[in-house]
Amino acid sequence: MKILAAGDHFVAPDLFARELTAALGDGHGHTVTPLTLPWPLTPFGPVSEVDEASGDEDTMIEALAGAEICLTQMGPVTAKVLEGAPDLRLVVVGRGGPVNVNLQAAKERGVRVCNTPGRNAAATAEYTVAMMLAAMRRIPETSAALASGRWAGEFYTYENCGPGLDGATVGLVGCGAVGSRVARALAAFGARVLVYDPYAEASVLRASGATPVADLTELLRSSDVVSLHARLTAETRGLLGARELALLPDGAVVVNCARGALLDEDALCDGLESGRLAGAALDVFAVEPPPADSRLRKAPRLVMTPHLAGANTAVAHNAARIAAAEAGRYLRGEPLAHRVV
Repeated sequence: MKILAAGDHFVAPDLFARELTAALGDGHGHTVTPLTLPWPLTPFGPVSEVDEASGDEDTMIEALAGAEICLTQMGPVTAKVLEGAPDLRLVVVGRGGPVNVNLQAAKERGVRVCNTPGRNAAATAEYTVAMMLAAMRRIPETSAALASGRWAGEFYTYENCGPGLDGATVGLVGCGAVGSRVARALAAFGARVLVYDPYAEASVLRASGATPVADLTELLRSSDVVSLHARLTAETRGLLGARELALLPDGAVVVNCARGALLDEDALCDGLESGRLAGAALDVFAVEPPPADSRLRKAPRLVMTPHLAGANTAVAHNAARIAAAEAGRYLRGEPLAHRVV
């Protein structure tokens, strides 16, 4: 049987291949064909009707010839690709949301689709807390000043030193795999943690240790820091706009390591430029990378990183391991653990 390992420069094809060997044993007898897609050296984006994909449909169709299983992170599995891969029966996406797969088309063709939930939850949670601290304590600004040869002692003044997490109220919008970990980490810093998530199970909320609030307005009005952890849907797009940001107390900090389109970037820039917001930290953007004329590039007290929250070496291994284990279950005729379709 042919298995396509459509990796990239983060979860490489050989990682998939090694984990397949671990899951199936040496000499498993299946042919693993590698394909390296350009992400993250080239940003992901829409391909035909799917989102956050890397590569093109024709390359995928050619690589999938004769393949029954496809392991990938970003490969576009569109209706055209599915039609051009008649032998395909299983797609395992090495990420939490398989938005690069046309799930309806897969269902119609009898192709099962699985994801790898939680594979980067710890990494993203760590990065989120780091971004909070970077924005609150103004770490990038002071580092840049010292690198330029200036001892920026003014950042020790009361007006410039910034707040801390101990004693702060942090509001989390979303309490899934990442948000719940962030909540537990913040509690160790001495923060009071609020969470708004109308979809979270009660057991998850209890385990996070955070205090649930009834609505987003209540959370925003009470939070010194607000951090986004919601999945992007039609309902959550533009979740924090000008009206919502105006509810935050003066001097609040906004953090987004989830999806850029959850946040109105112009409204955020207005808050930073006016001085009403003390700072912000963004790892994700509505358009990636932000256009050259984006207001974000000149906004004060804004920390920006290029969609790196989920990137560490453990995550790459986790994604490949969980995906390979799912392929192993399929080959042994066992129930799939993370089936989406």
